[in-house]
Amino acid sequence: MAVALEKSAPLAGVRKVRRRTVVAAILVAWLLLFVVLRGRQTLTLAAADLTDLHRWFNDVNDSIGADRNSNPLFLYFFNEIRLVIDNLVTFIQHLISQPSAGRPLPQIGWLGVVGIVGYVSWAVGNWRVALLAVAGFTFLGLQGLWQESMDTLSLTLSAVFVALLFAIPLGVWAGLSDRVNRIVTPFLDFMQTMPTFVYLAPLTLFFLIGGASATIATVIYAAPPAIRITAHAIRSVPETTVEAAESLGATRGQALLKVLLPMSKRTVVMGVNQSIMAALAMVTIAALIDAPGLGKTVVQALQSLDVGTAFNAGLAIVVMAIVLDRVTTAASARAETARRSKNRFLRWRRPLLGAGAVATAVLVYLSHTYLWAAEFPGDGAIGSSIASAADTATGWAQDNLSGLTNAFRDGITNGLLNPFQSLLTDSPWWLVAAVLIASGAVLGGWRAGVTTAVCLGLLVGTGLWSDAMTTLASTLVATVLVMLLGIVLGVWMGRSPLVDRLLRPTLDAAQVMPPFVYLVPFLALFGATRFTAIVAAIVYAAPVAIKIIADGVRAVPETTVEAATSAGCNTWQIITKVQLPMSRSALTLATNQGLIYVLSMVVVGGLVGAGALGYDVVAGFSQGQLYGKGLAAGLAIVLLGVMFDRITQAAARRASA
Repeated sequence: MAVALEKSAPLAGVRKVRRRTVVAAILVAWLLLFVVLRGRQTLTLAAADLTDLHRWFNDVNDSIGADRNSNPLFLYFFNEIRLVIDNLVTFIQHLISQPSAGRPLPQIGWLGVVGIVGYVSWAVGNWRVALLAVAGFTFLGLQGLWQESMDTLSLTLSAVFVALLFAIPLGVWAGLSDRVNRIVTPFLDFMQTMPTFVYLAPLTLFFLIGGASATIATVIYAAPPAIRITAHAIRSVPETTVEAAESLGATRGQALLKVLLPMSKRTVVMGVNQSIMAALAMVTIAALIDAPGLGKTVVQALQSLDVGTAFNAGLAIVVMAIVLDRVTTAASARAETARRSKNRFLRWRRPLLGAGAVATAVLVYLSHTYLWAAEFPGDGAIGSSIASAADTATGWAQDNLSGLTNAFRDGITNGLLNPFQSLLTDSPWWLVAAVLIASGAVLGGWRAGVTTAVCLGLLVGTGLWSDAMTTLASTLVATVLVMLLGIVLGVWMGRSPLVDRLLRPTLDAAQVMPPFVYLVPFLALFGATRFTAIVAAIVYAAPVAIKIIADGVRAVPETTVEAATSAGCNTWQIITKVQLPMSRSALTLATNQGLIYVLSMVVVGGLVGAGALGYDVVAGFSQGQLYGKGLAAGLAIVLLGVMFDRITQAAARRASA
């Protein structure tokens, strides 16, 4: 056995060296051919030019618009779905955000909403969470963004409600059935791979722009986490527990209701948490298709480079995200906390909840009846002060830090981004395709190579090859920087429990924030350039990569590290020769997640000068003649995401094998 292990280890090392050598050889050949073939067959398309595919998409859009009120498919399917969703959204908006039924204000004013939020937070969590929720929602009003915040909350609640209606049952079904799980998993992978932008354009084709399309897009984006986590929760229940229940005469339905679901409750609630966070992120981005709320304020401010207004609205999004995250997280942990606690006041919980319900009903009545309790008092002076402070800080940064920020921006742009982008966009399209296919096959196997070939072939068909290569360059450069940052901080966290305890809460909080929020501070520092999108993408993607690498380093057996230490290895040698090599699968998974997060953020950066595919999508929403091009850009983004995902996932499986 020992001899076999000794023989297999060198062979594995040879295979890894060979893969690295082959990839290096491919890159060298690419550089040599680039020198000879530069500028030929690059498939460049001007910003205003359209291909036959783009014109066909435009014609389809026009045709659908003309037949929307006569085609049976729209009359009895798409229009009905839109009507139901629109009525749901309108109902919730009339409750808490928009005037209704001849009233100048919503049915429940600010005091009632704050009371309901506080009571629900206390009922599902604890008094600390309730205090945070009340303070957070009150702060939204003090910012002068109460109605915008309630519009965002209305869309989020509508989307989560609809998503959970089918996500939870489907997740339970996938947890109970291996066949259903195998069928559902590829679709969930695909849906979670696609950047948020991609959902918007095709949905406007069938449901028009507005709150209904935004909600439907949010439902599609928010459902996969709940499905996946619910299925995982059901599958995680020990089989012996289920068998014991069945041996006592429980039917399958009883086993599900009395055993599986109660034992999966905490994990299922975490799935709800993830769906809410995904919904909030999507609702803000859906402002591009005229969804009301805070996202619309941020988009308009970004487009006019109004950093102060964007910062104030972005801060409101962060506050709402933190409140929703803490409430649902507390809900998942409350049952276990109550079971372990021996606090004598727990027996008073039900009477106190009853008294709280009465108090909340009184607040709702007051907010429905009296103007002072219905319309948030004040003129949003705090929000104006925040916006003014942000503008002042922006001006100071531009006056005093421009030399440093410009030098950093120009160094990365001229030293790394421009040469790599030139290599991708100025090489013949077939040469880049050959390099990517060969690299995918070497790193991920022949299946990854075939998937890459199919994606690239379809990418050529979109007519946006050059823009796709520009996006690819920004994505890969940002991912390299994400991995460098991830390795440094991830190794530090993995080796030091103290550092992990200090950094992990910050990383968790960073993952709660929607993508839009990251653009605002870097817009102030670097202006409206593609570099702004790259830096925002790095900050957006780094937390997930850091945590994955930290967990991988921590999973290395202590006995292995102790053996290396006793053999005389210093800290650097232990990290580079032991911990990182034994964390290869975690590194590859971090690369996978980093690529997907970066691609999503780079595309959103089309709002602040990133150009390429992100700009094409945004232009497609705002200019009717470019709708087809925007739709093709969305398809190109999907193809890049699928290609990245399949190559890195296959490489991760190889690394862990």
